[in-house]
Amino acid sequence: MAAKPPASDPVQDAPQVVAPQHHAAGLPAVKHTLKMAREQMGVKRTALTLLRVNQKDGFDCPGCAWPEPEHRHAAEFCENGAKAVAEEATLRRVTPEFFAAHPVTDLAGRSGYWLGQQGRLTHPMYLAEGADRYEPVTWERAFDIIGEELTALASPDEAVFYTSGRTSNEAAFLYQLFAREFGTNNLPDCSNMCHESSGSALTETIGVGKGSVLLEDLYKADLIIVAGQNPGTNHPRMLSALEKAKAGGAKIISVNPLPEAGLEKFKNPQTPKGLTKGATLTDLFLQIRLGGDQALFRLLNKLILATDGATDEAFVAEHTHGFEAFAEAARAADWDETLKATGLSRADIERTLEMVLASRRTVVCWAMGLTQHKHSVPTIREVVNFLLLRGNIGRPGAGVCPVRGHSNVQGDRTMGIFERPAPAFLDALEKEFGFAPPREHGYDVVRAIRALRDGEAKVFFAMGGNFVSASPDTDVTEAAMRRARLTVHVSTKLNRSHTVTGARALILPTLGRTERDLQGSGEQFVTVEDSMGMVHASRGRLEPASRHLLSEPAIVTRLARRVLPGSALPWAEFEKDYATIRDRIAQVIPGFDDFNARVADPAGFALPHAPRDERRFPTATGKANFTAAPVEYPHLPKGRLLLQTLRSHDQYNTTIYGLDDRYRGIRNGRRVVLVNAEDAKDLDLAEGAYVDLVGEWSDGVERRAPGFRVVHYPTARGCAAAYYPETNVLVPLDATADTSNTPASKSVVVRLEQSRTD
Repeated sequence: MAAKPPASDPVQDAPQVVAPQHHAAGLPAVKHTLKMAREQMGVKRTALTLLRVNQKDGFDCPGCAWPEPEHRHAAEFCENGAKAVAEEATLRRVTPEFFAAHPVTDLAGRSGYWLGQQGRLTHPMYLAEGADRYEPVTWERAFDIIGEELTALASPDEAVFYTSGRTSNEAAFLYQLFAREFGTNNLPDCSNMCHESSGSALTETIGVGKGSVLLEDLYKADLIIVAGQNPGTNHPRMLSALEKAKAGGAKIISVNPLPEAGLEKFKNPQTPKGLTKGATLTDLFLQIRLGGDQALFRLLNKLILATDGATDEAFVAEHTHGFEAFAEAARAADWDETLKATGLSRADIERTLEMVLASRRTVVCWAMGLTQHKHSVPTIREVVNFLLLRGNIGRPGAGVCPVRGHSNVQGDRTMGIFERPAPAFLDALEKEFGFAPPREHGYDVVRAIRALRDGEAKVFFAMGGNFVSASPDTDVTEAAMRRARLTVHVSTKLNRSHTVTGARALILPTLGRTERDLQGSGEQFVTVEDSMGMVHASRGRLEPASRHLLSEPAIVTRLARRVLPGSALPWAEFEKDYATIRDRIAQVIPGFDDFNARVADPAGFALPHAPRDERRFPTATGKANFTAAPVEYPHLPKGRLLLQTLRSHDQYNTTIYGLDDRYRGIRNGRRVVLVNAEDAKDLDLAEGAYVDLVGEWSDGVERRAPGFRVVHYPTARGCAAAYYPETNVLVPLDATADTSNTPASKSVVVRLEQSRTD
């Protein structure tokens, strides 16, 4: 039997602290996985469901976007993936009776953890203007309500259509098609908050805003640099790939302000040796200060240039542009300034250089630790400089590897979920569908919040996700959402965004990845794209959680038929047979020729990537572009710390699975701030003291996150860490990365004050 959801919601965290761990996975991960799966799904359902995760005839994990290996284990999932599946396939239900018992004010006072634990949504729910409770509504009435508000707008640009990463390729393509036929490019998505900096930098430098490596490249690499990424918590299946790379002779350098258990040692639960001894992964740990990565790679580039024979001169001459300006900037890099920016020792950097020069094939992997700073785009461009210098793009076993967080977040962008679409994409839409899509750029996440705040946007429609909790500047975001005329969320489970509503609000329950999707032409499948550009099918097998659920493609097509009654597009046919959607995708998006035939291959297919496949760089210059930008890094006032927001091990994005972070030694709570013991001593912060985190920003607005327990932790000096979404309140809406406009959630200047509740 599955356990019931928690009846009560703890008023305050009560975190307990034990020693952090120095390895990831192993038997504890197996036990924790099975315990949670059994509580949510029961024993039989657990076995039937988990054995289909990431299998060639099964469904794609709704968690991270890490690719599947060619030869798959029967248990091809990690602990966090199993948690994601368990929460979707749970036997718990949120019915109309639940909403009748809980007014919105009650739900708004609950924690995100409690809300998520209640289970799957079963009915479309409507909050009328002035009402205090959601009530059940028919699908027809729900679409009428949306239609009323959309058609009453003075301009299509007063609507915002947000997308989360879990949306399938088919649903994403239809969603952007509907928005553009409606007349707007307001298509913000979760990429705006995470890897937008990667896409901006890579498009400029190599011509493709995606990584250039496949999974096999990691196995062939001589050196893998993992910078600003915590795979043990965020992408656990990556650890098995790193383990295989190590067995093949690769060296690994970890660059991170925090020591991470998964990068220290991996106890692979799929092998007897893994369960006992495990594999040491990191050969060199560079405990860098937050935001110091650009300075590190700039100095490494200087040292490579100064080493005879280290530069791949033939590659540089044939395939690159801008070398001289880059080289001039690199040669000006200063040792003392670099040591100050990074907090590293000279010996650390010299050892790194030795390993770089010994490697012919180098891969650099990164995630939010590089993408969420003001200077993130020039930082990633400097990483590209570093790889270009030794010819490490377009070579097997080498390249750029931005590790995307959410399953199919990369596919959504490929399908056209982008507020700044390329003219060629819009031309292809117009040719295929016969309407003129809008050309003016739309809102990204930050600009959408501003538009809602300022009354310039009036309808907010979210295809998945938890927008309120994921976004920066929580108080501003919530106030902005409450100014909307209508907020709509297509969701599988309850979350905080459902409690922060416009004048009217709808919750539209949808099928999950695990569930069977039966339409007019029979059983359907959808497709997804992983972090390395592989596309494959996903087929749910479970009976839907409720007979009142609609699939995401069905929701979009029915919405289009209600809002665009004169449309010539075959919306009803798209709902009936998803193969017809894929046929049209093949006509619009390069790389999807013969889509239906190619996706029939159980292994899927790789999308073309010109730099990787041909050493061809589709940039404005026709070559890979070296760049030269001033080195930037955060400067701290005396008595302040630089805070990064991060996940605990018991969460995925804004979904909180539990209140523990085993690897960091935190139990039964989330309101903790990790501070170096020497910094704590200088600031007179005792272990276990409670403080308020007070953000300091140039706008003079005080942003406060109260009641955090101080935990002495081996972070880099001057740096601190705390979990989001609790600390998103400290990230100003206007504190964003240059060019990409991504929230700068990894470099928040804070002071720590004795808690008012201490």
